[in-house]
Amino acid sequence: MTTVQTRHPPSIRISRATLADLDAVTPLFDAYRVFYQQASDRDGARAFLRARFEHHESEIFLARDATDGLALGFAQLYPSFSSVSARRTWIVNDLFVATEARKRGVARALMAAAREFGRVSGAIRLNLETADDNHAAQALYESLGYHRDTGMRHYSLPLD
Repeated sequence: MTTVQTRHPPSIRISRATLADLDAVTPLFDAYRVFYQQASDRDGARAFLRARFEHHESEIFLARDATDGLALGFAQLYPSFSSVSARRTWIVNDLFVATEARKRGVARALMAAAREFGRVSGAIRLNLETADDNHAAQALYESLGYHRDTGMRHYSLPLD
């Protein structure tokens, strides 16, 4: 297991989530999906997360209130690789902070944990994307040193 240590506000505790944290992450993940205009589906969210944990297909960082242990937010990273550099990369696919926990440094703390995890796992970089109109996220990422990719075009092919 990779140990990740970062500095963050003392009121926030960040940990790598495990299957034991499924009940804490599920409502946050469901709210994240609702934010992106999906219908609420806690059972579906729970099943999706359970599969990620059981198959070791992602890393999830969970932010909790250091006083009462309440789940505040999460970040989910998926592994990928760079063929050109022959190194691992991580995709920061999901970042969400509960509405009532915003403006407390939770997102910044989660992103710091993701960065440190990437570093100690030997990754060459973290990649992420966000919606064109998500200006708050763009400002956060740019303040953390992320650069907008202007040299590549990203395409997707719907399969269903």
